Amino acid sequence: MEFSKKLQQLPPQFFASLVQNVNAAIAEGRDVINLGQGNPDQPTPAHIIEALQQTAENPLSHKYPPFRGIEELREAAAAFYLREYGVTIDPKTEVAIVGGTKIGLVELPLALMNPGDYMLLPDPGYPDYLSGVALADVKFDTMPLLPENQFLPDYNALNDEIKERAKLLYINYPNNPTGAIATYGFFEETVAFAKQHNIAVAHDFAYGAIGFDGQKPISFLQVDGAKDVGIEFYTLSKTFNMAGWRVGFAVGNAQMIEAIQLLQDHLFCSLFPAIQHAAAHALTAEQSAVEQLRATYENRRNALIDEAHKIGWQVEAPAGSFFAWLPVPEGYTSEQFTNLLLNKANVAVASGNGFGQFGEGYVRVGLLVNEERLREAMQRIAALNIF
Repeated sequence: MEFSKKLQQLPPQFFASLVQNVNAAIAEGRDVINLGQGNPDQPTPAHIIEALQQTAENPLSHKYPPFRGIEELREAAAAFYLREYGVTIDPKTEVAIVGGTKIGLVELPLALMNPGDYMLLPDPGYPDYLSGVALADVKFDTMPLLPENQFLPDYNALNDEIKERAKLLYINYPNNPTGAIATYGFFEETVAFAKQHNIAVAHDFAYGAIGFDGQKPISFLQVDGAKDVGIEFYTLSKTFNMAGWRVGFAVGNAQMIEAIQLLQDHLFCSLFPAIQHAAAHALTAEQSAVEQLRATYENRRNALIDEAHKIGWQVEAPAGSFFAWLPVPEGYTSEQFTNLLLNKANVAVASGNGFGQFGEGYVRVGLLVNEERLREAMQRIAALNIF
């Protein structure tokens, strides 16, 4: 039986091949330090697990949930945004619950665009954005993220044709894979650009809780006029180590939220109610575990960058996220360097070209092992005598 044309046009799953290569090396009995993953390594805080346990025992949690999520979670998302960012959200019309924000990011083009329409994507960027392009049968143009622009897109560098045909724009800060953070001024430029060219904006705020050197990442919705043009996706995966729970939400522009809701009415029956109750608890409970986690990532970042500099690898420290974006040494492509590290040093990283054309020349390193293993990884790389 043949797959549908839509399935046949899906892009290769970059992370699946990465995992396959690492698992094959581990199966050979090799001690691989896996810095290529994006999977949080710490457990979910105990108070959130206890909230799940309590609500899972309630027979009311065993019934179908409301199609658009439980009221408690929508209100918790609104309360979270007011507390953390000073942004007022209407829980009835400006919140959409999603089973992990990957779902929301992939389904948004289906909800807002017609076949043949164009969207704007960052390059380098999260590879799964392309899944939404393929499933919605739309086209895309890219916005280069360059170090000389602090890995922020330069809207003025886009030609007029690209600006006028774009219907939807994706941005992501703190950024995966570069670790860059956005400024208030950049978000103001984004709102003005979107209004001028009638473009809807989706900000992927997955790493919103992870900023370094005393800088708290700002929300796109903090900028005047942002809700006129866009929405923001927030996942509990990173902030609360709830990656496997698959829960997040979108907030912002009511029309865009309604488009997501309407599509999801036909695709899902929301999430297990106990997970929604636990998610609401995570958002509204005491937040010290979030700060502890952020500090853990900053300490790991510092260990990685310190050790890289010791071995002669001239790298820049990321400002946020739990990734570092490191230039490959001269004479190697991203893929060649990635293969060398895995095969000769038993260190797995993600090849930069997997994130787009402008990812070539870099590798992405995750801060998702302890400081000792990060330092050991750098020492293994030093032994290759590349630097």
